[in-house]
Amino acid sequence: MATTRRRTSFLLLLLASLFLLSSSSSTDSFLLGGCTQQTYAPDSPYAFNLNSLLTSLVNSATYSSFNNFTILGSSPQDVVYGLYQCRGDLSMPDCAACVIRAVSQVGGLCPQTCGGALQLEGCYVKYDNVMFLGVEDRSVVLKKCGPSVGYEPETMSRRDAVLAGLASAAGPYRVGGTGEVQGVAQCVGDLTLGQCQDCVSEAIGRLRNDCGMADYGDMFLGKCYARYSTGKAPSDFEDPPDFEDPDEKRRKKKKKGKNSRLARTIGVSAAVSAAVSTAVSAGVAFLLTTYVTSKRKPPEPVKKGEPQPPERITPPQKNICDCGACE
Repeated sequence: MATTRRRTSFLLLLLASLFLLSSSSSTDSFLLGGCTQQTYAPDSPYAFNLNSLLTSLVNSATYSSFNNFTILGSSPQDVVYGLYQCRGDLSMPDCAACVIRAVSQVGGLCPQTCGGALQLEGCYVKYDNVMFLGVEDRSVVLKKCGPSVGYEPETMSRRDAVLAGLASAAGPYRVGGTGEVQGVAQCVGDLTLGQCQDCVSEAIGRLRNDCGMADYGDMFLGKCYARYSTGKAPSDFEDPPDFEDPDEKRRKKKKKGKNSRLARTIGVSAAVSAAVSTAVSAGVAFLLTTYVTSKRKPPEPVKKGEPQPPERITPPQKNICDCGACE
């Protein structure tokens, strides 16, 4: 009984530390998430392998902005694949803090499902029992277009020039801008340079076609994204999410208007205290096993007149599992 209380107290302290350290950061703002329809038994080999995978993701995020893992099992049904990708401008402490938050939230979003994915402002996490590492995916998972700026050919010309610069740039993480017009694009690290180029080019093309003269646009494909902002109208990447874990309930309302929308997104986040690294090494295993299958409260309805939250994408069911790990 005393041991249980000590563990519970340590967990609460760990969560409180992470909450306080990240409360001023926009990197953990929810953008989108999705789950497969297949489920696994709580005490199955797949559940054990999934916990091992998520632990590996969190540990790796303390020293690398991208990594992927494959956890093998005694049968094909027990194999789990996973990866994480941090935004290219994040420091290692910020990357680690974001991945911890993503792993915690995806467990509540997708309880006991064989696959799940979560995109926060600062990082992306995905796992599945179907092999997806190195596989191209240019399907649209999130599209957001801001209000129209009206007929302003100079602004749209600058926007197109910034997007063209992103399309012609090299590397998985690309930023550019001129004046108030800013843009950013990034690929998941498991793509080749050629696959990354194809994905970013398609995302940018869709932005031009679908968002027209919008003040800002976000286009998230399966393995990359492209975003821009002209700064002509009030906008904020931190729109109300359609999923929020209990930790978020106590957070203060975000202040508006001091910083531009994209400056917060592509700017370098303030360094997170060394307490994150201490919390990761001391409590990540217990945090994962406790919260991977934790429940989350349903999202609050969007009030009339407020911007619509990002849609949640649920991939179609794939009959991969037999009666072993997945039910």
